[in-house]
Amino acid sequence: MVPKTTTPTEFRALCRSNQFTDNSSGYASGFAQANILILPKEIASDFELLCKRNPVPCPLLGKTILGSATQLSCDYLIKDDNFDLRKDLPKYRIFENGELLSEKADVLSEWDMSSHIGFLIGCSFSFENALCKAGLTPRNMVENKNVSMYQTKKHLDPAGIFTNTTYVVSMRPYKPEDIETVRDVTRAFTKTHGEPIDWGYEAIERLGICDINIPEYGEPISIHPGEIPVFWGCGVTTQVAALKVSCKIRGKIMSHSPGHMLILDIKDSELNRDISSL
Repeated sequence: MVPKTTTPTEFRALCRSNQFTDNSSGYASGFAQANILILPKEIASDFELLCKRNPVPCPLLGKTILGSATQLSCDYLIKDDNFDLRKDLPKYRIFENGELLSEKADVLSEWDMSSHIGFLIGCSFSFENALCKAGLTPRNMVENKNVSMYQTKKHLDPAGIFTNTTYVVSMRPYKPEDIETVRDVTRAFTKTHGEPIDWGYEAIERLGICDINIPEYGEPISIHPGEIPVFWGCGVTTQVAALKVSCKIRGKIMSHSPGHMLILDIKDSELNRDISSL
Protein backbone atom coordinates (compact mmCIF):
# COMPACT_ATOMS: atom_id res chain seq x y z
CA MET A 1 0.00 0.00 0.00
CA VAL A 2 1.53 3.32 -1.11
CA PRO A 3 0.89 6.11 1.42
CA LYS A 4 -0.79 9.23 0.08
CA THR A 5 1.93 11.28 1.77
CA THR A 6 4.72 9.86 -0.40
CA THR A 7 7.01 12.51 -1.90
CA PRO A 8 7.08 13.16 -5.67
CA THR A 9 10.54 11.56 -5.91
CA GLU A 10 9.38 8.48 -4.01
CA PHE A 11 6.20 8.26 -6.09
CA ARG A 12 8.10 8.39 -9.39
CA ALA A 13 10.55 5.76 -8.12
CA LEU A 14 7.65 3.44 -7.33
CA CYS A 15 6.27 3.96 -10.84
CA ARG A 16 9.73 3.43 -12.34
CA SER A 17 10.01 0.05 -10.61
CA ASN A 18 6.41 -0.90 -11.55
CA GLN A 19 5.34 -0.97 -7.89
CA PHE A 20 2.57 1.60 -8.48
CA THR A 21 0.21 1.47 -11.48
CA ASP A 22 -2.98 3.04 -10.07
CA ASN A 23 -4.45 6.53 -10.62
CA SER A 24 -2.51 9.34 -8.95
CA SER A 25 -5.33 11.43 -7.44
CA GLY A 26 -4.51 12.42 -3.86
CA TYR A 27 -0.87 11.31 -3.89
CA ALA A 28 1.98 13.65 -2.92
CA SER A 29 -0.59 16.14 -1.66
CA GLY A 30 0.25 19.75 -2.43
CA PHE A 31 2.46 19.01 -5.43
CA ALA A 32 1.41 19.67 -9.01
CA GLN A 33 0.58 16.85 -11.41
CA ALA A 34 0.80 16.74 -15.19
CA ASN A 35 -0.73 14.97 -18.14
CA ILE A 36 1.78 13.91 -20.77
CA LEU A 37 1.58 13.58 -24.53
CA ILE A 38 4.49 12.24 -26.57
CA LEU A 39 4.43 13.25 -30.24
CA PRO A 40 6.61 13.00 -33.33
CA LYS A 41 8.58 16.21 -33.86
CA GLU A 42 6.79 16.95 -37.16
CA ILE A 43 3.64 18.09 -35.39
CA ALA A 44 5.24 19.57 -32.28
CA SER A 45 4.97 23.21 -33.37
CA ASP A 46 1.30 22.82 -34.34
CA PHE A 47 0.62 21.21 -30.97
CA GLU A 48 2.32 24.04 -29.08
CA LEU A 49 0.18 26.52 -31.01
CA LEU A 50 -2.94 24.53 -30.11
CA CYS A 51 -2.01 24.81 -26.44
CA LYS A 52 -1.31 28.53 -26.76
CA ARG A 53 -4.72 29.14 -28.30
CA ASN A 54 -6.56 26.91 -25.83
CA PRO A 55 -4.91 27.41 -22.42
CA VAL A 56 -7.89 26.23 -20.34
CA PRO A 57 -8.09 22.61 -21.55
CA CYS A 58 -4.46 22.48 -22.78
CA PRO A 59 -2.22 24.40 -20.34
CA LEU A 60 1.32 23.64 -21.53
CA LEU A 61 3.85 23.43 -18.69
CA GLY A 62 6.97 22.29 -20.48
CA LYS A 63 8.46 19.74 -22.87
CA THR A 64 11.43 17.43 -23.28
CA ILE A 65 14.42 18.37 -25.37
CA LEU A 66 14.58 16.46 -28.66
CA GLY A 67 16.91 13.52 -28.23
CA SER A 68 16.24 13.17 -24.51
CA ALA A 69 13.53 11.66 -22.31
CA THR A 70 15.13 13.04 -19.15
CA GLN A 71 15.75 16.75 -19.83
CA LEU A 72 12.90 19.28 -19.65
CA SER A 73 12.70 22.79 -21.05
CA CYS A 74 11.64 23.96 -17.55
CA ASP A 75 14.08 22.26 -15.19
CA TYR A 76 12.32 23.43 -12.02
CA LEU A 77 9.37 21.11 -12.75
CA ILE A 78 11.45 18.01 -11.97
CA LYS A 79 14.55 18.06 -9.75
CA ASP A 80 15.50 14.39 -9.85
CA ASP A 81 18.65 12.99 -11.45
CA ASN A 82 16.83 9.68 -12.02
CA PHE A 83 13.87 11.24 -13.84
CA ASP A 84 12.84 9.51 -17.06
CA LEU A 85 9.56 10.45 -18.76
CA ARG A 86 9.42 6.99 -20.37
CA LYS A 87 8.85 5.21 -17.05
CA ASP A 88 8.00 7.69 -14.26
CA LEU A 89 4.20 7.54 -14.62
CA PRO A 90 1.93 4.81 -13.25
CA LYS A 91 0.60 3.80 -16.67
CA TYR A 92 0.91 4.80 -20.34
CA ARG A 93 -1.11 4.41 -23.51
CA ILE A 94 0.47 3.73 -26.90
CA PHE A 95 -1.36 4.62 -30.14
CA GLU A 96 -0.64 4.21 -33.83
CA ASN A 97 -2.84 5.32 -36.74
CA GLY A 98 -5.48 6.39 -34.24
CA GLU A 99 -5.76 2.96 -32.62
CA LEU A 100 -4.87 2.04 -29.05
CA LEU A 101 -2.14 -0.58 -29.26
CA SER A 102 -1.61 -1.19 -25.56
CA GLU A 103 -1.44 0.16 -22.01
CA LYS A 104 1.91 -0.36 -20.34
CA ALA A 105 3.95 0.58 -17.29
CA ASP A 106 6.64 2.21 -19.48
CA VAL A 107 7.30 3.30 -23.06
CA LEU A 108 11.00 2.49 -23.22
CA SER A 109 10.73 0.48 -26.44
CA GLU A 110 8.34 2.92 -28.15
CA TRP A 111 10.18 6.22 -27.58
CA ASP A 112 12.26 7.22 -30.63
CA MET A 113 15.05 9.55 -29.49
CA SER A 114 15.40 11.00 -32.98
CA SER A 115 11.71 11.91 -33.25
CA HIS A 116 9.68 12.00 -30.06
CA ILE A 117 9.07 15.05 -27.88
CA GLY A 118 7.19 14.75 -24.59
CA PHE A 119 4.81 17.53 -23.54
CA LEU A 120 3.64 18.17 -19.98
CA ILE A 121 0.10 19.52 -19.63
CA GLY A 122 -1.41 20.86 -16.41
CA CYS A 123 -3.76 18.53 -14.51
CA SER A 124 -6.78 19.32 -12.33
CA PHE A 125 -5.53 16.90 -9.66
CA SER A 126 -3.22 19.80 -8.80
CA PHE A 127 -6.05 21.82 -7.24
CA GLU A 128 -7.71 18.96 -5.36
CA ASN A 129 -5.55 19.62 -2.29
CA ALA A 130 -6.82 23.21 -2.18
CA LEU A 131 -10.41 22.00 -2.39
CA CYS A 132 -9.75 19.61 0.50
CA LYS A 133 -8.35 22.45 2.61
CA ALA A 134 -11.53 24.43 1.89
CA GLY A 135 -13.66 21.57 3.19
CA LEU A 136 -14.74 20.60 -0.34
CA THR A 137 -12.99 17.26 -0.83
CA PRO A 138 -13.69 15.99 -4.37
CA ARG A 139 -15.98 12.97 -4.52
CA ASN A 140 -13.46 10.94 -6.53
CA MET A 141 -11.04 11.22 -3.59
CA VAL A 142 -13.73 10.28 -1.07
CA GLU A 143 -14.65 7.21 -3.12
CA ASN A 144 -11.00 6.44 -3.95
CA LYS A 145 -11.78 6.42 -7.68
CA ASN A 146 -10.38 7.97 -10.80
CA VAL A 147 -12.17 11.21 -11.67
CA SER A 148 -15.01 11.06 -14.22
CA MET A 149 -14.05 12.50 -17.63
CA TYR A 150 -16.37 13.13 -20.58
CA GLN A 151 -16.07 13.83 -24.26
CA THR A 152 -17.94 17.00 -25.26
CA LYS A 153 -18.97 18.87 -28.40
CA LYS A 154 -17.32 22.11 -27.28
CA HIS A 155 -14.73 23.04 -29.92
CA LEU A 156 -11.17 24.25 -29.42
CA ASP A 157 -9.68 27.02 -31.52
CA PRO A 158 -7.87 25.22 -34.37
CA ALA A 159 -4.10 25.29 -34.89
CA GLY A 160 -2.23 23.86 -37.87
CA ILE A 161 -3.31 20.28 -38.48
CA PHE A 162 -5.38 20.31 -35.29
CA THR A 163 -8.86 21.12 -36.58
CA ASN A 164 -12.36 20.11 -35.48
CA THR A 165 -11.08 19.21 -32.02
CA THR A 166 -13.32 19.15 -28.95
CA TYR A 167 -12.90 19.45 -25.19
CA VAL A 168 -12.72 16.63 -22.71
CA VAL A 169 -13.93 17.73 -19.25
CA SER A 170 -13.52 16.34 -15.74
CA MET A 171 -16.45 16.36 -13.34
CA ARG A 172 -16.75 16.76 -9.57
CA PRO A 173 -20.21 17.19 -7.97
CA TYR A 174 -20.98 19.94 -5.47
CA LYS A 175 -23.99 21.57 -3.86
CA PRO A 176 -25.20 24.71 -5.69
CA GLU A 177 -24.46 26.86 -2.65
CA ASP A 178 -20.80 25.77 -2.78
CA ILE A 179 -20.21 26.68 -6.44
CA GLU A 180 -18.88 30.19 -5.81
CA THR A 181 -16.39 28.87 -3.27
CA VAL A 182 -15.33 26.11 -5.65
CA ARG A 183 -14.80 28.73 -8.35
CA ASP A 184 -12.84 30.98 -6.00
CA VAL A 185 -10.58 28.13 -4.84
CA THR A 186 -9.75 26.81 -8.30
CA ARG A 187 -9.62 30.11 -10.23
CA ALA A 188 -6.00 30.77 -9.24
CA PHE A 189 -4.83 27.46 -10.75
CA THR A 190 -4.45 28.89 -14.23
CA LYS A 191 -1.82 26.34 -15.32
CA THR A 192 -3.96 23.42 -14.18
CA HIS A 193 -7.28 24.34 -15.85
CA GLY A 194 -8.45 27.04 -13.43
CA GLU A 195 -12.10 27.45 -12.46
CA PRO A 196 -14.97 25.34 -13.86
CA ILE A 197 -16.12 26.03 -17.42
CA ASP A 198 -19.75 25.06 -16.67
CA TRP A 199 -21.96 23.46 -14.03
CA GLY A 200 -25.48 22.17 -13.44
CA TYR A 201 -27.57 19.54 -15.16
CA GLU A 202 -28.29 21.97 -17.99
CA ALA A 203 -24.53 21.99 -18.69
CA ILE A 204 -24.72 18.33 -19.72
CA GLU A 205 -26.76 19.33 -22.76
CA ARG A 206 -24.78 22.53 -23.38
CA LEU A 207 -21.54 20.58 -23.48
CA GLY A 208 -23.01 17.72 -25.50
CA ILE A 209 -22.20 15.02 -22.95
CA CYS A 210 -23.86 11.75 -23.91
CA ASP A 211 -24.51 10.21 -20.48
CA ILE A 212 -23.41 11.67 -17.13
CA ASN A 213 -23.51 8.15 -15.66
CA ILE A 214 -21.11 6.72 -18.23
CA PRO A 215 -17.87 8.73 -18.50
CA GLU A 216 -15.70 8.05 -21.54
CA TYR A 217 -12.61 8.13 -19.31
CA GLY A 218 -12.00 7.46 -15.63
CA GLU A 219 -14.71 6.00 -13.41
CA PRO A 220 -18.32 6.92 -12.56
CA ILE A 221 -18.57 8.82 -9.28
CA SER A 222 -21.69 9.41 -7.20
CA ILE A 223 -23.76 12.58 -7.51
CA HIS A 224 -25.79 12.84 -4.30
CA PRO A 225 -29.28 14.34 -4.02
CA GLY A 226 -29.03 18.11 -3.83
CA GLU A 227 -25.75 18.19 -5.80
CA ILE A 228 -25.01 19.21 -9.37
CA PRO A 229 -22.17 18.22 -11.72
CA VAL A 230 -19.34 20.73 -12.05
CA PHE A 231 -17.08 20.58 -15.11
CA TRP A 232 -13.46 21.61 -15.65
CA GLY A 233 -11.24 21.56 -18.72
CA CYS A 234 -9.21 18.34 -18.87
CA GLY A 235 -5.78 17.50 -20.28
CA VAL A 236 -7.14 14.35 -21.94
CA THR A 237 -8.32 16.89 -24.54
CA THR A 238 -4.77 16.81 -25.92
CA GLN A 239 -4.89 13.02 -26.38
CA VAL A 240 -8.14 13.28 -28.31
CA ALA A 241 -6.72 16.07 -30.47
CA ALA A 242 -3.61 14.05 -31.30
CA LEU A 243 -5.54 10.91 -32.14
CA LYS A 244 -7.75 12.80 -34.58
CA VAL A 245 -4.70 13.75 -36.65
CA SER A 246 -2.66 10.57 -36.15
CA CYS A 247 -3.60 9.31 -39.61
CA LYS A 248 -1.68 12.30 -41.02
CA ILE A 249 1.60 11.51 -39.28
CA ARG A 250 4.13 8.70 -39.08
CA GLY A 251 5.09 7.05 -35.85
CA LYS A 252 3.58 6.25 -32.49
CA ILE A 253 1.81 8.65 -30.15
CA MET A 254 2.04 8.02 -26.41
CA SER A 255 0.25 9.47 -23.41
CA HIS A 256 -0.54 8.88 -19.78
CA SER A 257 -3.49 6.60 -19.14
CA PRO A 258 -6.30 8.93 -18.01
CA GLY A 259 -5.87 9.68 -14.30
CA HIS A 260 -2.35 8.21 -14.15
CA MET A 261 -0.27 11.38 -13.99
CA LEU A 262 3.30 12.53 -13.66
CA ILE A 263 3.83 14.08 -10.21
CA LEU A 264 6.09 17.13 -10.35
CA ASP A 265 8.54 18.49 -7.80
CA ILE A 266 6.91 21.92 -7.73
CA LYS A 267 4.11 22.79 -5.32
CA ASP A 268 0.75 23.41 -6.96
CA SER A 269 0.62 26.96 -5.58
CA GLU A 270 4.16 27.75 -6.80
CA LEU A 271 3.44 26.45 -10.29
CA ASN A 272 0.47 28.73 -10.76
CA ARG A 273 2.26 31.71 -9.22
CA ASP A 274 5.21 31.25 -11.60
CA ILE A 275 3.31 31.22 -14.89
CA SER A 276 5.31 34.09 -16.39
CA SER A 277 8.39 31.91 -16.77
CA LEU A 278 6.70 28.87 -18.30
